[in-house]
Amino acid sequence: MLSKKMEEQLNNQVNAEMYSAYLYLAMSAFFEDQNLSGFAHWMYVQAQEEMTHAMKIYRFINDRGGRVELKAIDEPPKEWDDAVKVAQEVYEHEQKVTGMIHDLVNLAREEKDHGTDNMLQWFVAEQVEEENNADELLQQLKLIGGKGQGLLMLDRELSQRVFVDETQEDE
Repeated sequence: MLSKKMEEQLNNQVNAEMYSAYLYLAMSAFFEDQNLSGFAHWMYVQAQEEMTHAMKIYRFINDRGGRVELKAIDEPPKEWDDAVKVAQEVYEHEQKVTGMIHDLVNLAREEKDHGTDNMLQWFVAEQVEEENNADELLQQLKLIGGKGQGLLMLDRELSQRVFVDETQEDE
């Protein structure tokens, strides 16, 4: 059984994961408008991943006898200066989410909630991957100057990303 405080914080994380999906969909739409369909696809896949993260926590709250409370999702930005700015925001956003996951782990340990701590370890590992992917994209964009033939080559490469629901592997 979840404590009320843990239940509330997990519900906040569901909202944060859904906001992440919303943010990445907005970025996908931005790239579609820029005729960078590979970048748009990469961000769309990223949005799908974030929704599976939200649903993993959603299911966990229910499995532990808690009550899921869905809250309003903030409106994401619509415009960015360029692909480099988008990648920078993705990287910073993933760092923020990592901090939120770490705060949840700390709360679970304070409350001696071993079940929640165990579930959250999946997210700890996932955030290492998320930050790495975002940083790799950012560094590649910086390397090519965020434009020209390099941008088009990277766009083509990003179109190859395939969505895999990794949250289902442990369940």
